[in-house]
Amino acid sequence: RGERFKDWTTNVKGNNDLLTLTQPEVIKGIHVQYLESGSRLIGTNTFSSTTIAQADYEMESLAYELNYYGAKLAREACDEMTAKDPTKPRFVVGAIGPTNRTGSISPDVEDPSVRNVTFDELVESYFEEIVGLMDGGADILMVETIF
Repeated sequence: RGERFKDWTTNVKGNNDLLTLTQPEVIKGIHVQYLESGSRLIGTNTFSSTTIAQADYEMESLAYELNYYGAKLAREACDEMTAKDPTKPRFVVGAIGPTNRTGSISPDVEDPSVRNVTFDELVESYFEEIVGLMDGGADILMVETIF
């Protein structure tokens, strides 16, 4: 939880993306370890950093910040490693993960037309995530699982 979220009233267990804000040195260290082992592409720690996914923890308002800092930490690690060997540039891959709601499958077996999220809500959520990733320094955007 870190100092900032020590009194958060909602259980944050499982919100691994929150480590970007509470333990940034750990997340950056993981990026550096991958880069030192030869990776040239680093994915951001933003798999669940949409407003929709963060709603489980009542942290929707942190979506932009999670994405921005998720990309920023990866950008710093990539830039530091590239500075050591400019012949091998490293790139930040902004991970656009799924939401915990689906726009293509009904949550109600009795009514296949029911959806628990609208297309417009998905667009808004992914747009905010993408803006944060790009503002934070992502070179590439990777859509992981969206359904």
